[in-house]
Amino acid sequence: MTKKSPSKSPMTPDAVERIYSSTAKAGDGTVPAGSFGARAASAAAKNSKGK
Repeated sequence: MTKKSPSKSPMTPDAVERIYSSTAKAGDGTVPAGSFGARAASAAAKNSKGK
């Protein structure tokens, strides 16, 4: 089992845009499920739900 380290700062929508864009450019224009970009987007969505 993987231990999750506490986040020092929440994932922001701006950060997700940069990560998503970089992931898409590195591949074939898509962001694969399970990639860091997809996980970042999920984290940002969870962070924005509580606000």
